[in-house]
Amino acid sequence: MAHHTITASDGTRLCFDLAGPQWGAGILLCHGLCAGGAQFAADADWLATQGYRVLVPDLRGHGRSGVPSRMTSEAFSPQRLRADLMHMLDQAGLGRVHWVGNSLGGILGLGVAAEAPQRLVSLTIFGTALALNLPAIGGLVTLLDTIPGRALAAQITARMTTDSRTGRPLVARLLKQYDARAVASIVRHIRRYDLRQAARNWSGPGLILVGSKDHAVNRALLPQLTVLDGRPNWRIEHLPRGGHCANLDASVAWRRAILTAVAPPVAG
Repeated sequence: MAHHTITASDGTRLCFDLAGPQWGAGILLCHGLCAGGAQFAADADWLATQGYRVLVPDLRGHGRSGVPSRMTSEAFSPQRLRADLMHMLDQAGLGRVHWVGNSLGGILGLGVAAEAPQRLVSLTIFGTALALNLPAIGGLVTLLDTIPGRALAAQITARMTTDSRTGRPLVARLLKQYDARAVASIVRHIRRYDLRQAARNWSGPGLILVGSKDHAVNRALLPQLTVLDGRPNWRIEHLPRGGHCANLDASVAWRRAILTAVAPPVAG
């Protein structure tokens, strides 16, 4: 994959990777909160061999991307994060893409479907509830850096996130890289949202991958799926071995599902 660094309109350094032939149909693989683009490195390389042009971002405050000089709440709103991703797509020359989003990446994809549906060919989300209403937990993010400390918290969270032996070290590494101030600010924005109507209004191909082991998200998500009843453009697929990061612990089934959502590859 080729690494790219650009600058957002507020001066923030943004990093993303590109893989695959320039003529290939575009796919964006967007990670979730506290993760990074490296979550999808192997998947991006594999999709590239299938003829796709794959963009893998690091959201601001995650992975190799930076944070703005002024750490305001607005600097980490979903609108700001979506603007960053649109800027990356523009810089890569990708007008319309198949959007694949995990957790926060799925939230952002639903937002794009509502605000700029012309940028999407299809929308796939996993580890993402259609609506949330959580208590204020932003302070917990920064507290974990002190008690039990970032390194130990990363190891514990990685074991809770995936059963994959190869995935756990990757998740633990990513959990050591995020900016706690950025994550706490993002949490304050997304702890309460309702994108059920955005999902219902999306008229393009849609896929929700339900990891059977993603118990926390599923408690919210599964009852919400009724909002898509009667919407033939949406497909729900269950991955029995999938956790919150299903591409890591159910990779074969996950990749098969993604190909079904985006195939056949065509230039675009």
